[in-house]
Amino acid sequence: MAKYHLYWKLDESRVPVDAKERGGSWGLFMAMIKQDMESGVLKEWGAFTSEGEGYCIVEGTNVDVMKMTEQYVPYVLFETKPVSSVEEVNELIAHLSG
Repeated sequence: MAKYHLYWKLDESRVPVDAKERGGSWGLFMAMIKQDMESGVLKEWGAFTSEGEGYCIVEGTNVDVMKMTEQYVPYVLFETKPVSSVEEVNELIAHLSG
């Protein structure tokens, strides 16, 4: 199964100014995160302290990643990078070494 590192960032133009509204939005956001973790596609999630940004690790196919990220649009922007495991890098090294 493929693994991806996603950098996420809240669209600041959509963040409520009112603290109570912001708290409600964060509550909904975190409920979605919990659901994605329970489904198994989201393996790890974290927020950078006081930045409105963070990262997550997703396992699955390209379609799985697209389905997971699309539910957060337009409130969250993502940068997605495929991740190679130690085994995959070792396989590359073996290939290069002949």
